Amino acid sequence: MTRQTIATGSRYEELMGYSRAVLAQGTIYVSGCSGLPPDIDTAGPGDAAAQLAYAVTKVSRILEQAGATLADVVRTRLYLTDDADWDALIAAHGRAFGAVRPACTMVQVSRLIDTRMKIELEVTAIAGVSAE
Repeated sequence: MTRQTIATGSRYEELMGYSRAVLAQGTIYVSGCSGLPPDIDTAGPGDAAAQLAYAVTKVSRILEQAGATLADVVRTRLYLTDDADWDALIAAHGRAFGAVRPACTMVQVSRLIDTRMKIELEVTAIAGVSAE
């Protein structure tokens, strides 16, 4: 059984002892990605849909390191802090993954670790199973 960890250089990867993603036997498990930039002292996109689009960009870069693309995503989990953002988020998710149609769970949470975060996205992908 093979296992490869993928890092992005975030200071939290070492501090927390986690990997941004893990590739194990062709399956890529991507840790939660927020809609904030890597330098958390910098303001990120303001609304939830823009944060989701930014998080999808981050996920895409991580998947590339594992030899995959967004078309290989089979599962998404989206955590949102305000259900008023539901309509905007389902539209943003559809723009990002509409052709892929992964299994999806969307959950409202009371808050995320940084109050500027409106969403957090995690995905599971299987390299080489691109949607057709």
